[in-house]
Amino acid sequence: MLLEFLIENFNLTSFKNSEEKLHLYFEEQAKPPKEFAAIKLVSKGFMEEITIQDFPLRGQFEYLHIKRRRCTNKSTSEIIKRDWNLVAKGTHMTQEFMFFF
Repeated sequence: MLLEFLIENFNLTSFKNSEEKLHLYFEEQAKPPKEFAAIKLVSKGFMEEITIQDFPLRGQFEYLHIKRRRCTNKSTSEIIKRDWNLVAKGTHMTQEFMFFF
């Protein structure tokens, strides 16, 4: 199942479906992180795509391909990005899937 934070913060841009695998492609929305709402940010594209194997869905392996945004603080040129803890350390599964086991 799709995680709530993906639905709230990312756009589904495409998908590929086969008998055994479902690939879902997401891009982070262009809204600034709440903790940086008072800062002028300039979008600088995306970070490298990450792939997460999520819960199997109806007998298919599910892969989430996620592109996170990279922004720059206009006044300091500091690179700003959200701190998503999408993957449990040492695994290729979401934390929720890891806790399931």
